[in-house]
Amino acid sequence: MASHRKSRTPGARVAGIRTPALATAALTSVALLSQTADAAPGDDRPSLEEVEKKVGDLYRQAESATEKYNAAKEKTTKQRKQVDTLLDDVAQRTQKLNEARAELGSYAAAQYRTGAGMPDTATFLLAETPQDVFDQRQVLDRMTGRQKAAVDDYVTQQTETMKKRQEATESLRTLTETQGDLKTAKATVQKKLADARELLSELTAEEKARLAAIEKRKQQEAARKAAELARQQAAQEQAEQQEREEAAQQGDGSSEGSGSGSTGSADTPPADSSYAAKAEKALAFARAQIGKPYVWGATGPGSYDCSGLTQAAWKAAGVSLPRTTYDQVNAGTTVPVSQAQPGDLVFFYDDVTHVGLYIGNGMMIHAPKPGAYVREESVYYDGESAIHSIVRPA
Repeated sequence: MASHRKSRTPGARVAGIRTPALATAALTSVALLSQTADAAPGDDRPSLEEVEKKVGDLYRQAESATEKYNAAKEKTTKQRKQVDTLLDDVAQRTQKLNEARAELGSYAAAQYRTGAGMPDTATFLLAETPQDVFDQRQVLDRMTGRQKAAVDDYVTQQTETMKKRQEATESLRTLTETQGDLKTAKATVQKKLADARELLSELTAEEKARLAAIEKRKQQEAARKAAELARQQAAQEQAEQQEREEAAQQGDGSSEGSGSGSTGSADTPPADSSYAAKAEKALAFARAQIGKPYVWGATGPGSYDCSGLTQAAWKAAGVSLPRTTYDQVNAGTTVPVSQAQPGDLVFFYDDVTHVGLYIGNGMMIHAPKPGAYVREESVYYDGESAIHSIVRPA
């Protein structure tokens, strides 16, 4: 007899047993997708510290490109003057060459008129008297000497003119190459600054506030390091002063005692009174520029880049410095940081792309970066490791 019990269909069993597992999997997938959607923007977006580092790197790269621009600009100016001088010289030599050519032409015409090209026998037969032959021969001898001098002058002028023309051509070629370097450096500066501005523009108001807080902490640490350096220098100066006084009291007060001088370093020359006087003039000029904007490639009077400011400051003291940081770092005597004196140049980074003017107590005046203004700041503004060297320029 057939059973009336309804059999379970496979589908119902599957639904009853597997639905919870499928639901769990589905919920897990939704959660993962939700997490991925929430995390995606954060994964691609750099942290605030990374943004700060990237912006700082871009500014330093822009400053490096600025110094290359300054060097190319200075080189272009010198080459342009050289080319102009050479072209003027070529013009003058061409004029002399034309004059020598005209003189040769006059001699050729004179020879034709006097029959200088005729054989001696024909000259004798055509002359009216023997005296005429003698007189004519003397004139031709004198003319031949002048002709030789004219020919020699012509050859010399022609050789020198060709040489100067070749020099002018080479100088023009070099000038064109330097102008290309100038254009490349300018484009690099503009690109780095644009990238930095773009990064900063993408920050939210909260992120900008946090970035400002990070910068403030860096400034506080830099100020602490500057104060520490000031204390070390004060202690060192006090010790040296005491040594000088003790040396002066020894013996009979002769010049041997009074000539001991500074004992800070055997390799470091002391900043004498003449240097201090010049440094004070340089610092007075630099202080008068505080508040003026940093502009890459600028040398004043309304704006400056870093090396433009130091060059202008020392120029006010009667000392000529080169245009770029690469050259300024070699324009004096290197001294330890602990021996830095007001007026010394403080250079930064391994590639020597920034410079400031030391004012004492661990502080300096410098034109920091695009968007900033000439200001006083700790020499440790970018950390102790950023300091490359201290140079005494005069």
